[in-house]
Amino acid sequence: MAATKKTNKAKGTTGFWKYIKIFWGIVLLGFVSVVLFFLMASWGAFGKMPTFEELENPESNVATQVISADGVTIGKFYLENRTPVKYSDLPQNLVDALVATEDERFFEHSGIDARGTLRAFANFGTDGGASTITQQLAKNLFHKRPSNLWGRIKQKAKEWVIATRLERQYTKQEIIAMYLNTVDFVNQAVGIRSAAKTYFNKEPKDLTVEESAVIVGMLKNPSLYNPARKSREEIVFNRRNTVLGQMVKNGVLKPELKQELVKKPVKLDFNPENHNEGIATYFREYLREFMKTWTKENPKSDGKEYNLYRDGLKIYVTIDSRMQEYAEQAVTEHLSNLQEEFFIKQEKNKNAPFVNISKQETERILDRAMKNSDRWRIMKNLGKSEDEIVKSFDVKTEMKVFTWQGDKDTIMTPMDSIRYYKHFLQTGVMSMNPQSGHVKAWVGGINHKHFKYDHVKQGARQVGSTFKPFLYATAIEQLRFSPCDSILDASYTIAKGRHDLERPWTPKNSNGKFEGMVTMKYALAHSINTVSAKLIDSVGPKAVVDLAHRLGVTANIDEQPAIALGAVELTVQEMVAAYSTFANKGMYIKPIVITRIEDKNGIELYHSIPQTKEVVNKEIAYAVIKLLQGVTDSGSGYRLKSTWKGRGYNRVTGHPYKLTNPIAGKTGTTQNQSDGWFMGMVPNLATGVWVGNEDRSAHFRSITYGQGATMALPIWGMYMKKCYADESLQVSKEEFERPEELSIRVDCNRKVEKDSLDLQNEKIDEYFTTF
Repeated sequence: MAATKKTNKAKGTTGFWKYIKIFWGIVLLGFVSVVLFFLMASWGAFGKMPTFEELENPESNVATQVISADGVTIGKFYLENRTPVKYSDLPQNLVDALVATEDERFFEHSGIDARGTLRAFANFGTDGGASTITQQLAKNLFHKRPSNLWGRIKQKAKEWVIATRLERQYTKQEIIAMYLNTVDFVNQAVGIRSAAKTYFNKEPKDLTVEESAVIVGMLKNPSLYNPARKSREEIVFNRRNTVLGQMVKNGVLKPELKQELVKKPVKLDFNPENHNEGIATYFREYLREFMKTWTKENPKSDGKEYNLYRDGLKIYVTIDSRMQEYAEQAVTEHLSNLQEEFFIKQEKNKNAPFVNISKQETERILDRAMKNSDRWRIMKNLGKSEDEIVKSFDVKTEMKVFTWQGDKDTIMTPMDSIRYYKHFLQTGVMSMNPQSGHVKAWVGGINHKHFKYDHVKQGARQVGSTFKPFLYATAIEQLRFSPCDSILDASYTIAKGRHDLERPWTPKNSNGKFEGMVTMKYALAHSINTVSAKLIDSVGPKAVVDLAHRLGVTANIDEQPAIALGAVELTVQEMVAAYSTFANKGMYIKPIVITRIEDKNGIELYHSIPQTKEVVNKEIAYAVIKLLQGVTDSGSGYRLKSTWKGRGYNRVTGHPYKLTNPIAGKTGTTQNQSDGWFMGMVPNLATGVWVGNEDRSAHFRSITYGQGATMALPIWGMYMKKCYADESLQVSKEEFERPEELSIRVDCNRKVEKDSLDLQNEKIDEYFTTF
């Protein structure tokens, strides 16, 4: 019996140790399996692992930045709107909020947090897998989220391996910056810099504690905690306060401050960054086209092209963000009022907005617009027949349309919307420093979302009387005329056969009157057409065209007398560059919009070199400037200097601007008031403004509203007043520099200088004997 008990006891002891061995064997096997599992992950058995070089330079889509002359990022080109920042660019309150909420022991662990790992195992298959910041960075850099459990287990293994490697490669501060640079904060905001700009219109370093808490709160689920969505206001508010509570818990925020902050509503300054929003939209689109060519012609050292949307280039441009904003504000302030008047004037027009054209001509305009529309293109791509597409343009539908008060929901047919948009006055504005050639402002239209056409670079329109200074400059150069020389304002006919005319040409003055003897300065100031006809008959159209081309005009110009009255189509850019030549003492300089281009590492890839040439001598250039000053001193541009506000001044035609400094300028109005121009210069800034409808057959009937002095000049006046109010811009109020030796007489105040008439006639006679 006793022997039996001993035997059983021995067997029990043996069985116990057997289970102990099995237990430890399982533990050892589990440990080895886990080690092997991670080794397999590091060897790439579960998918490609990043190399050392990839960890040093993780691949990511980095937006190209467009940086203004005053250091402001005015736009980006991107697949992902990502602009990396350094740790030093982050506010401490953001770092504190991030660590307190996402990884309390971040500065203690080496990439893997034991407690977080246990939670991660417990939460497989859910959204609650708590990862360290380093693990989240690993996931953001190299992996997409798997949809099944096994896939998530493999991903976790890879994240752990990559996280430990990241911890060996980078400091804690670098990891925080890298992580925040990789997060997609929705609304096309990838990375902390884009998020700060999109939601609060700030740089990250300027974020307040509560703003940082909103952004950190989004990390849990950016789509769910999207602060821009009205339906999420309450949960965003609560999530922000949770983050503030975590900051108190971790000792990085005082409880009394938290009590104050949790009561504040979530206040956004929502500015989604896209190609239709922000400033200088038309300029940025021009820049995009320029860069397409530049990247093809300037490849990388390995022969590959730079990718504008992911290589993180930095394009430093000449645009000044302050001047650009002032120009856009001036356009909005003036054209919103002028547009209202245009709609009023069209109320009784059965064919609005078109004037004096046939039904057939109207149909051609609308048909062309229909076939150029996005609707037509999309339906054509879907295989719809032309008849089906045409019929769809007569079906009423819900749509958003542009108004100066913001986009408006309405119901109308697509064809009605085409006619509606034809009502809108468009504009082109460009401002340039005549000495450097740097373009400071570029407004290509009224709204890039709804009107894509750029009226600075693309749109050539008739320039009217703004072309006359080129004619006068030719007369000064060829005949040695001066602004003080007198000329007869009387009916003048250029005979048939002269300058290849097929019939006699007798232009009329806009007011239908003649004033007799006038000075050249007076004639230009009041755009007297008969004087222009006499001058072009004297010098010949070819000489004027040659000078225009020397002034940088690239358009083909017919060598016929009508160019004396501005029957020439040029762009705003060409006109500003040409006028700048006179302010630059006769030296033409090609407009510059880019100063340099750098890669993402700051290595310079391109540097602009000014292209200049002498067109006319200093004396002639100064004489033209003095002629143009007569326009604003007493001619069609006088309201810029007027201080009287009475009858004739209103919100549409413009207020007196009370500018007392020297201004050289010229108004221009084309036939039927289809185009209104104003070109204006001070010594260090030349600005051109064009206003008109997209179609020349849509226009004001009355010269009161349709002239350049009403349509375009007020934009120039408003813009310059804003520039002068900002003293940091240092826009000149000084006199134009007078040449030391000036042989051309320019100082004349009287309407007519009778004693110069004989001399002027002698010059014309002498010219024709050598012509």
